[in-house]
Amino acid sequence: MRFQRIRLSNFKCFADAELRLDRGVTVIHGLNGSGKSSLLEACFFALYGARALDRTLDEVLTIGAEEARVELWFSHGGEEYRIERELKLRGGSATTTTCVLDGPDETIEGARDVRSAVADRLRMDASAFVNCAYVRQGEVNKLINASPGERQDMIDDLLQLGKLEEYRERASDARVGVGRVLEGKRELLEDKKKEIAKREAEDLHEQANALRSTLADVEDDIERFEENQEKAETQREEAATALEEHEERQAELAELDADIEELTDEIADAEQERSELGDRVTELRAEVDDLRAEADELLAETDIDADTATELDGDAVDERVADLREQKETVTEQIREQSVEVQKHADEAETARERADELEAEAESKREEATETAESLAEARTQVEETRDQIETLTERIETKQEQFADAPVDPEEATDHRESVAEELNDIRAEVERTEADLENAEETVAEAERLLDEGKCPECGQSVEGSPHVESIDEDRERVATLESELADLREERETLEARLERAEELAEAADELATARDERESLRELVAERESGLDEREERVESLRERTDELESEAEAKRETAADAEQAAETARKRMGELNAESSSLKTAIERVESLAELLDEIADVEADIESVREQRTNIVETNDLRREQLAEKRERRDELADDIDESALDAARERKEEAEEYLEQVEEKLATLRERRDDLQGDIGAVEREIAELEELRERREGLADTVARLDSLYEEAERLQDTYGDLRAELRQQNVRKLERMLNETFELVYGNDAYSHIELDGGYELTVYQKDGEPLDPEQLSGGERAVFNLSLRCAIYRLLAEGIDGSAPMPPLILDEPTVFLDSGHVSKLVELIESMTELGVSQILVVSHDDELVSAADELVTVSKDPTTNRSSVERMDAADAAALAAFS
Repeated sequence: MRFQRIRLSNFKCFADAELRLDRGVTVIHGLNGSGKSSLLEACFFALYGARALDRTLDEVLTIGAEEARVELWFSHGGEEYRIERELKLRGGSATTTTCVLDGPDETIEGARDVRSAVADRLRMDASAFVNCAYVRQGEVNKLINASPGERQDMIDDLLQLGKLEEYRERASDARVGVGRVLEGKRELLEDKKKEIAKREAEDLHEQANALRSTLADVEDDIERFEENQEKAETQREEAATALEEHEERQAELAELDADIEELTDEIADAEQERSELGDRVTELRAEVDDLRAEADELLAETDIDADTATELDGDAVDERVADLREQKETVTEQIREQSVEVQKHADEAETARERADELEAEAESKREEATETAESLAEARTQVEETRDQIETLTERIETKQEQFADAPVDPEEATDHRESVAEELNDIRAEVERTEADLENAEETVAEAERLLDEGKCPECGQSVEGSPHVESIDEDRERVATLESELADLREERETLEARLERAEELAEAADELATARDERESLRELVAERESGLDEREERVESLRERTDELESEAEAKRETAADAEQAAETARKRMGELNAESSSLKTAIERVESLAELLDEIADVEADIESVREQRTNIVETNDLRREQLAEKRERRDELADDIDESALDAARERKEEAEEYLEQVEEKLATLRERRDDLQGDIGAVEREIAELEELRERREGLADTVARLDSLYEEAERLQDTYGDLRAELRQQNVRKLERMLNETFELVYGNDAYSHIELDGGYELTVYQKDGEPLDPEQLSGGERAVFNLSLRCAIYRLLAEGIDGSAPMPPLILDEPTVFLDSGHVSKLVELIESMTELGVSQILVVSHDDELVSAADELVTVSKDPTTNRSSVERMDAADAAALAAFS
């Protein structure tokens, strides 16, 4: 990351200023109080907003100004960004009115969203930025005074080692979860083992074998009795067969007697029928003569020629019927045409009448609509007047609400933003109060400890004897620090009470603004409603006139349609008369067709009767032939009856009856025995099935046991793997932290040795818990707090630069580091250490730090500058200005100084 340009307007002591910041070392130089640090604070404020300030937004605005603006251009990860923050004075306090981050792909607005976006892109919030890259004036001892745990958390957080602890905890949770499941599966496995042991003790296979042996014996008995049963059934069937054969002979004999009697009767009946058929032929001939006489009478009434009439030719009759039907079809078609014509004119008349009715109904509807519209018009005018009265009432309410903002610090439109801004400032000042209280408590403890050491005759800085200590100094600085913090804390608490009162007032204004906006919206809606209703009044008057004119037109059209209906009805009547004439002609043709068809029917009937005569003759011949066959059958049946009477033996029939009774008695007894045996067999089979099911269940239990055993084994493996993963994350974090400790210790010693030229100390030790120890040449260890003020400053700069180098190498370019910012680093340094600081800055440049910003009033640091920015303050206006110089001019200025 690199700052490119900063533009200020009414920011602290700067009225208007713009500064370009290039790569390399930029030294911001000027007298104390000229506003040098304010340039860096503006960059920090642009990135993180109120979180970058020690107090409130009010301190940012130039005294006497109503608004301030800060714009920062910077590059990060190959992309260009611009941040703009604008403040305005509202009600005696500053409020953020504009906060925008313009990026390559999107624009983000709002103080919180911009601050969050900056933290996401830089991978550090305001606190991490200060801990990593921004060594602010007056915070020399921040890392030294931090506890090892706090120091460890800061560095681990910057190096993303906290993620490994999060992963380790997740692995631990997974291990515990697997352990619970594993314990449940083990309990279930033990239950299965106990159940299997219980089943195996019952010796199910032996029970099954015993039951199968008993079943085999029962099945043998069943088979033996079934064989005897089969023999008895055979005996019974043979006897029954003999009896059935006797009964069949008796039945056949009776049947033959009946057949003989029946054939004798049939022969007599047939002869009688033959005589009757002769009489029937005589009757049919007489019927033919009558039909021919009737046909001659019908022929006389038709126009068929005499020769055809004499011969009674059926084809000529059919031709005449076809001709008459063709004539009738022609007349029928003409009738249809006339019917269509009648219907057409009738439909025209009906349509015209219906249209006339519709037009009259529509005219009546338009007349009613005109009346209703006129009434509605009058009602609308009344509603418009009522709405105007409502608007006047709302206007009075709006004016009353607006009076509440007469002495308010904001307009109604800005009341909500003002409330949020004041709330944010209050949260920030509360956090600052907490931080100041903590700092005051630490400072008071430091003074108390120093006074205790002095009372004991020891140096308050290094703990050595006062006489032999080279670092005995006054504790006045610490006491002044306590007094300063107490004063600051009192100011902060007073400011907190002020902000709480302002927040209450801001909430009242926000509520009033909401009510005012609601009233304005309601008034605007009513005005639009009045305008809408008034715009429709003229249209309604025109509508009434239009409806009345349309009513007159519809009534004229209805009258014309009724005249059209009368003309169509007259045309329909003419067509009906013509259709009556055609119906009369059709009726005559129908009568002629019926006569000719009757003649055809008589001719067909004569043919049928003559066919019946021929059929009766054939029946008489068939009767003669059939009686001859019957006489032959009669002789055969009388011969078979005599044979059957000779074959019947009564003694054989008695023996067959006795054998049948014996077989039936045995079958009745054996059936009961078989039922008992079969029931026993079924019971045994059920018992065997039950035992086999228990055996199957035992096998299933064994399979489940094996499956549970496999599951337990897998869960054991998974538990061990989760445990190993948990240990791995812990070991990896410890290993990485140890690597960081070793690397940071090396870099710290390199930097400290470079900056600090005194031979009093041999090296600095950083243990695995981030505990810092300084060793003197004689091997005596010292706590960093025991160093002198200047030595602590050197120590802090060395530690800050070492941390920056560690982060830069650890991230390896994946997230470009921000500029290294040193604000008045020469405080507490003598001239010799200042020259070493120049070497330190040059060494950081050689290590690849692309941009270093140094604020200092010390002329000696000018020689390290690639770019020199001079800040000066006009004593008349008390406003600061900036001026840039390149490296050559900076070197000349340093030489001149």
